[in-house]
Amino acid sequence: APPQHGLATSEAVPMRTHVLRLLPGDDLAVSLRSFAAERGILAAVVLSCVGSTGPRTTLRPAGAGEARLLDGDYEIVSLTGTLSATGHHLHMSISDRECRTYGGHVLEGCRVRTTAEVVLGVLEGVAFNRPVD
Repeated sequence: APPQHGLATSEAVPMRTHVLRLLPGDDLAVSLRSFAAERGILAAVVLSCVGSTGPRTTLRPAGAGEARLLDGDYEIVSLTGTLSATGHHLHMSISDRECRTYGGHVLEGCRVRTTAEVVLGVLEGVAFNRPVD
């Protein structure tokens, strides 16, 4: 069958995993990007994350040109995305004490409140190349 328009595939074997525990005050995006850069990781995916953000969380909602700064304490409901030598692409959903949920692209300035336990899968034999969005 002919390839589908816009579909790019790569096969990675095997996948190594790393477990990170980020501490209060750590910048979520900077910490993950630094971890990947320091280890020369060319392609990684976020497999799991549990933790919290605050006192300020910085996200860019879908279609928004500017960051949204959320003050307060939030539980991380979901963190998903990719890391590479050329940058990161992370999306996160968070929930406040009233169970209101917010989400968007994770930007610098998103601080860990108590902890963020992140599991990364490093893909061997693959290199992500992603322009800044």
